[in-house]
Amino acid sequence: MTGKSPLLASEEQRTALTALAGSRDRGEADRARAVLLTLAGWTSPRIAEAFGVREDTVRLWRSDFMGGGVAALQARVAAGPTPVKSEAAVRVIAPLLDQPAADRRNWTIPRLRAEIEAREGVCISRSQLSKALHKKVSLAAATTHAEGTSDCRRGRAGRLAPATAQTAGRSRRHHAALRR
Repeated sequence: MTGKSPLLASEEQRTALTALAGSRDRGEADRARAVLLTLAGWTSPRIAEAFGVREDTVRLWRSDFMGGGVAALQARVAAGPTPVKSEAAVRVIAPLLDQPAADRRNWTIPRLRAEIEAREGVCISRSQLSKALHKKVSLAAATTHAEGTSDCRRGRAGRLAPATAQTAGRSRRHHAALRR
């Protein structure tokens, strides 16, 4: 079906859609913006091109809105069991890595796994622990580095490194290229 969408929204719904369009969650913001653009007269192909999605996806978003209103466009936590092992890992790891670097031992993945098992009684795989570290701890570490810590590598003690060069997961070659 081509042409104008039969989608209608009250002023209250438009206000809620506008608020949702400013959400920090990109998915729900895109869904709300797509519905607002539909109300403004945009077609599915045009909206799909603007958001980099398929036309069917835009139609699905419209259908969700028509069936459940603004609440149907909001993000929801996926159903399923809670991540018990990851949560246990973060409970143990966060305090260990919050200690000053000079006073703490070097924590490797095997050492962290042993510590988690000793404290929480949970056996976690290397890959699952690595994922938990990346998701939970790197965000806190990136915030700390962005505030400016001294860069002691290559004789640069006392000089603040750019925050972009200190983010987790970057190679030394990448860091060096940023300093040039």
